[in-house]
Amino acid sequence: MDKVFAAFTLASSAAAAGMNTTIFFTFWGLKAIQKGNLTGKSFMGRMVGLMNRGGLERLGPSKFNFGGMGRWMFKKMMAAKGVTTLTELRQACIDLGVHFLACKMSMDVMEIKREDLIPEVADVVGAATATKNAADSSVQYFI
Repeated sequence: MDKVFAAFTLASSAAAAGMNTTIFFTFWGLKAIQKGNLTGKSFMGRMVGLMNRGGLERLGPSKFNFGGMGRWMFKKMMAAKGVTTLTELRQACIDLGVHFLACKMSMDVMEIKREDLIPEVADVVGAATATKNAADSSVQYFI
C-alpha cells in the first residue's frame, strides 16, 4: 500500500501540473489495478491468485503487515490524519488522465487476464514499451 500511495501521489501531482503521466504496473503492483477477483487457471496460478487476490482494499504495507494488522493500523492512522484513501487517489489519477499500463510478462506469469483489470487500464505492454516511454520522458520514478 505504501508503494502504491507513493506512485499514485506522484502521478496525480505530475498530471495536475499538466504533465503527460504513465504508471507501469508489474507483479504485486498489478493488485492496484485489479478488480479484486480470483485469477489463475493452473494449480500454481490459482494459488498465486488466492494469496495475491487483487484490489486496492487488499493491499498491505511493504513492511509490518502482520497478517493484515499493519494494513488496518495504517488505514486507521491515515484516516485520523485526513489522508486521501488509495481508492480516492487512484480515481484522482484516472480523472487527471494518468495512463495505466499493465506488464504483460507479469500478467502471464501470475495468470492474470486483461478482463481481471479495471477498465481504465489503457494497455497491456511489455517492458520494452515501458522502457521506451521512460526514455522519451523528462522525469521517471521507480518505486
